[in-house]
Amino acid sequence: MKIKVLIVDDSALIRSVMNEIIRTQPDMEVVGVAPDPIVARELIKKTNPDVLTLDVEMPRMDGLDFLEKLMRLRPMPVVMVSSLTERGSEITLRALELGAVDFVTKPKMSIQNGMLEYAELITDKIRAAAKARVKPRTIPAPGAGREGGEPALLRNPLMSSEKLIIIGASTGGTEAIKDFLVQMPSDCPGILITQHMPEGFTRSFARRLDSLCKITVQESQGGERVLPGHAYIAPGHSHLLLARSGANYVTQLDQGPPVNRHRPSVDVLFESAARCAGKNAVGVILTGMGKDGAAGMLTMRNAGAYNFAQDEASCVVFGMPREAIAVGATHEVGSLQALPGMVLNYLSTHSSRALRV
Repeated sequence: MKIKVLIVDDSALIRSVMNEIIRTQPDMEVVGVAPDPIVARELIKKTNPDVLTLDVEMPRMDGLDFLEKLMRLRPMPVVMVSSLTERGSEITLRALELGAVDFVTKPKMSIQNGMLEYAELITDKIRAAAKARVKPRTIPAPGAGREGGEPALLRNPLMSSEKLIIIGASTGGTEAIKDFLVQMPSDCPGILITQHMPEGFTRSFARRLDSLCKITVQESQGGERVLPGHAYIAPGHSHLLLARSGANYVTQLDQGPPVNRHRPSVDVLFESAARCAGKNAVGVILTGMGKDGAAGMLTMRNAGAYNFAQDEASCVVFGMPREAIAVGATHEVGSLQALPGMVLNYLSTHSSRALRV
């Protein structure tokens, strides 16, 4: 069965380019194109698509309003197509919060050439979306993240400064990382995160997380000392690595070639954690398509790290965790809701071993 795709975009050029890209794929077909959400609504009823590609900023009905209604009334996999602007990145993060599976950016260069180079990326994301678990999302009011039960403080300064939490994610990861970090207490160990995301979006992502979490969240600039109660997110243009400077852990950025077709790559981060932190690292692999992170997590395990993977039922796409589990890289598997508690419980029971390697 071919993946049935409905394209919703107000640009005739983008509609035709997307149409061309999808039609050349042996496992996909375009069942309709719509210039706005009003037309799209009728086409959804008529064609029953597997995946929708949706322009974020459109006339006649805002893409976000449409997405919010769609996810409430007829949840389905949606890949957002967004502009590479600051406003575009804020809207895209909101769309992921509302339940979109993933997004691609409109290329900046001459649109047609850029889009054809993007063909592999776009079709990969449509394939992942077709397999994704889409659940209707309940959206908290802005700022609600800081309320509710406070995560218990760890109250062990030695453990907080010695241990590190190292996280990797891809498709579905923006929401998974948010759900994980909001449960972290203000004195938790330093956290390094690689989420597959293009340049320009990671800063908005970090800012949004910082406003919701008790810990400080920032896009890594490279060279920061890794502090307890802080999370450092790989910028979209570079690999993030853990390094040592004397007695301290520091962040390091590297613009070397993509690894597993990704930069930032989860494997690069995990392998650096294995080298520099050994048994003081705790690895966490969350929802995502592909296998980035599996080999690096196994290297971490062999260096003495303790590793967790998100379970299939709570993943949007159970790709990266499945691969990590398959190669024997993980110690425990848990739901997204349970993982923060499992990690904190492990840290509080193993803090006496937190010695410098």
